[in-house]
Amino acid sequence: MGVRLLENRVLISPLQEETSNGGILIPTAAQQKSDTGTVKSVGVGKRDDKGQLVPMTVKVGDKVMYNKYSGTEVKLQGEALIIVSENDIIGILD
Repeated sequence: MGVRLLENRVLISPLQEETSNGGILIPTAAQQKSDTGTVKSVGVGKRDDKGQLVPMTVKVGDKVMYNKYSGTEVKLQGEALIIVSENDIIGILD
């Protein structure tokens, strides 16, 4: 990917929804910001108060739900991605 994430950061590729529930095509400018995506990369985890490494809960390939307006939007190799803290991930989709 060309980026090494620090601590408990997660690189997510947001899922793009281009049609409404009724099948109507929605222009890009009118689309709502996604709150689900696929994990592309994860950091090593964060250290607790005793210096022990707390491993990451999510892994590459997981489909996750995250807080809608959290994280930092970046563009890597022409792909729009978002970097969030693992704390901003609210669930893993089955």
